[in-house]
Amino acid sequence: MMHVYLDNSATTRQHDSVTEAMVLAMKEDYGNPSSLHRMGLVAEKILKEARARVAGSLQVQPEQIIFTSGGTEADNMAILGTVGHNLKKGNRIITTAVEHPAVLEPCRILEGRGYEVVRLPVDNRGIISLKDLEEALTPETLLVTVMHVNNEVGSIQPVREIYQRIQAYNQNHGSRILFHTDGVQSYGKLPLTGADADMISLSAHKIHGPKGIGALYVKKGITLQPLVVGGGQELGRRSGTENMPAIAGFGVAAEHIRINRESILKHLESCRLFFREQLLKKAADAVVNSPDGEFCQPGILSVSFPGLRGEVLLHFLEQDGIYVSTGSACSSGKKGHSHVLSAMGLPEARLEGTLRFSFSEYTTMEELAFTADRCREITARMTQLKQSRRR
Repeated sequence: MMHVYLDNSATTRQHDSVTEAMVLAMKEDYGNPSSLHRMGLVAEKILKEARARVAGSLQVQPEQIIFTSGGTEADNMAILGTVGHNLKKGNRIITTAVEHPAVLEPCRILEGRGYEVVRLPVDNRGIISLKDLEEALTPETLLVTVMHVNNEVGSIQPVREIYQRIQAYNQNHGSRILFHTDGVQSYGKLPLTGADADMISLSAHKIHGPKGIGALYVKKGITLQPLVVGGGQELGRRSGTENMPAIAGFGVAAEHIRINRESILKHLESCRLFFREQLLKKAADAVVNSPDGEFCQPGILSVSFPGLRGEVLLHFLEQDGIYVSTGSACSSGKKGHSHVLSAMGLPEARLEGTLRFSFSEYTTMEELAFTADRCREITARMTQLKQSRRR
């Protein structure tokens, strides 16, 4: 049976080179980078090299990279760390209605503590209005946090323009509003550098690196209150002995995307165009939720099959060796419809019957053609079964 993995927005298969680097760090170069002996110095060298590689992939300086346990901690650090360091400088946070739970939840916690949280609406593409953003900026605003690419539908927010509007407001009003973007779903696929935000969250397992490791880019001059204190690792910004095998693997994955990002992007674009065409031709009732062209990260395609249940369709596809998702893996255990699709104004029938297909550099056209065929046959069978039950 063919094995087709199309859930790359949830996680990716590790590159063999990543695994090799991790095994080496576990079996041979296993010293603590804070130790002063030779093995500690070897580990410190690996740590510095990995930090430099991640920094290079964003075109920033190594000392601006903080290693974390993943994208969630990086988001939490950016939001809660900013607020913690600026307790008397404002009480307003601006975000969007379609953020990842790693942003929504700390914002909800802060709201419970008396902070004002503004959640900007999105259009039917899942993209905010820059006018709405500008109107929401006030002297009391501490932070704006807007994800670069939406993890469910792939919508690309205009982060460079958002950052420019915030910088202009700061200059005109003498403010110091910071801008954070969750770059987890854009990193390695789209252009993303330190010129796009004051802080950027990253995750290794979305770019064929290991799980349990991420990073936060923090622009020079910005101070965050640490969430984890202790031995002063990561220049005092995140204490605790470094996860060296994962960091070594992250460095290898980061170097790979730095060198190959353009070719990866072209492959993802080819996958998306081919699969979209095949699916719409073969599964007549399919409706694409993701925006077109330049407004969507090409590795993500959200599709609804109105009148059918996405979860049931997912398990039928799984029986054929095809692995997809109904939305965010981080929210799969929660009841209710997708907050992203709801914010985009999708009707009930499409909310219920949505699947997310996400591609990687390992995805082949043969796999996509097979998946489109199976979607056609399964949806036709499900529709027929549903109609027969009504009689």
